[in-house]
Amino acid sequence: MDSGKQSSILGLNQKVFLGLLMVLIISSLFLFKNFLLKPTFLIKSFGELSVEPEIAFKTNKPIFLEFYAEWCEVCKEMAPKVSSLKDEYEKDINFVFLNVDNKKWENYIRKFNVNGIPQVNLLDGQANLKATFIGRQDEKNIKQSLENLIENAPISPENFSQDLSEIKNNKNYLKSPRSHG
Repeated sequence: MDSGKQSSILGLNQKVFLGLLMVLIISSLFLFKNFLLKPTFLIKSFGELSVEPEIAFKTNKPIFLEFYAEWCEVCKEMAPKVSSLKDEYEKDINFVFLNVDNKKWENYIRKFNVNGIPQVNLLDGQANLKATFIGRQDEKNIKQSLENLIENAPISPENFSQDLSEIKNNKNYLKSPRSHG
């Protein structure tokens, strides 16, 4: 008889433990959802945060033009940094975000010879290309380049990182620059 009571008590303790564990896991996911999912939400909102390129090229303001894709892990990783730079500099610089998977931007993809993402092009107020950054970039480097862009100071024209999603080396690129697979 005693063994029957012990097994039901152990079963109850296990049920309580599992219930508390589930509550802890669900609470943790809820509390840390912004931390865990922020880059994904940011990258999906880039199109909404963007100045239309046709407008940006006519305002005589410098332009930060980023080519990205929602599936690009490097783009997602850089999204919080780029978003904070946008918040800091949007009064002085037009921020344009173009998703390479959107056919609507194909002429810009070809014009700026996008061969890897993320690709950031910095243009002066007259829409002259001043610098191109391809792949993962250090936030300090981009920030300094933005400062130089505002002050019309020289910018290092090209900065490549090996950590990018390649587009041009893909055999399907000849059909469409958005072909990645």
